Amino acid sequence: MILLRSRQQYHRKRSVQRKNLRIATMEGIPAVMFMTLLGGQFLTGYLLYLGANSSQLGFVLAITTFVNIGQLFAAFLIQRLKSRKWTLVLFVALHRILWAFTGLIPFVIPKPYWVIAFIILYTLAFIFNTVGGILWNSLISDIVPARVRGRYFGIRNTMMNALGTLVMYAGGIILDHEPGGKGFLILYVFVWICIIVNITMFFFYPDMPFERSTESKFVPMLKKPLKDSAFLKATLFLAGFLFLQNLVVPLYSYVMLQLLHINYQTLSLLNVAQTVSMMGSFYIWGNLNAKYSNRRLLFWTLPIIALSCLLWGLLSVLPMLVVLVAAHIVFGIGVGGFNQLAFNFMIGDTPKSERPMYMAMYAAITGVAAFFGPLLGGNVYSLIKHWPVWMQVYGMQVIVGLAMIVITVTLGRRILKDA
Repeated sequence: MILLRSRQQYHRKRSVQRKNLRIATMEGIPAVMFMTLLGGQFLTGYLLYLGANSSQLGFVLAITTFVNIGQLFAAFLIQRLKSRKWTLVLFVALHRILWAFTGLIPFVIPKPYWVIAFIILYTLAFIFNTVGGILWNSLISDIVPARVRGRYFGIRNTMMNALGTLVMYAGGIILDHEPGGKGFLILYVFVWICIIVNITMFFFYPDMPFERSTESKFVPMLKKPLKDSAFLKATLFLAGFLFLQNLVVPLYSYVMLQLLHINYQTLSLLNVAQTVSMMGSFYIWGNLNAKYSNRRLLFWTLPIIALSCLLWGLLSVLPMLVVLVAAHIVFGIGVGGFNQLAFNFMIGDTPKSERPMYMAMYAAITGVAAFFGPLLGGNVYSLIKHWPVWMQVYGMQVIVGLAMIVITVTLGRRILKDA
């Protein structure tokens, strides 16, 4: 009788877990759709439509990472929450709605203030997202059992990226057929629908039990990850690498739209190639992760990302589309592994009770570095606009790629590969 009851409880637990995983997966569908249509090439295109210059574009691309500093305070405050779920719903809704309001700017704001209005709404949206992000990471790490975490996120990431490629391509076709304000209006209609569905899906998330920190005060809690030398060294190194990467990568769309005069449909196809290669790499990185540590595999992703930057230099001798396709595919392989392994590093290589502060510390340190990357990169593009075209199109990428290789084979080899 006891054995039968134990089996029934086990099956009920498994059933609840599968239900929760389905909810988390379904929630991701509308999320990836609206984020695809509001980010990447579409964000760059919309800002150019509003009249933004490269410096303003660099600031917008950077601000989402800088506000991650707020996660340090959010990680402390969530220790006092009675419900992570409903606080998550609140901050998710504020983030989504404010971001979607940017689509109303041409209809309610005088044209000279379009860019500044976008920056204000976008910044506010991502301030709320810092809290929502730490809550989601904390909650999802409890929803997904450790034994299936790698497989689940591999499958979920593959599904979401496959959907993202279709949405990206469809969005590119819409903007090519309906350029300017009308095309972006159509995109924002889809965005609003997806946002409403996405917020609704969060109502079905479970409110999981929360293992709280052993510290009750902010400073001692903050010191926990700072005293973890292996974690801190790895995080600081990755922050430096992301700084270099973000000098050029977020501005790829700017270079292709403004300097190479590529249309949205072609740009979408390039991003589709990048996403497909990223999806294919998830399986490979996942299998390797069963044999090697997160830190060691993170090291292996870095020269691949650097190579993707160096490939831009081949524009001097090879056809443009051949080079861009190759660069996007290689970048997809590298960044797919980096993102998956960095997430596993945060939720798998850290103590469970202190995980929110560890995740917040990683986000804050890498966020500051990633902030100054596109901000500086955007200003550099403004400064070199009268320089030879080759320097603007691929010179920056080659210089940054070489710098990435140097820090990888020196600092990275010691901090990550031999960890």
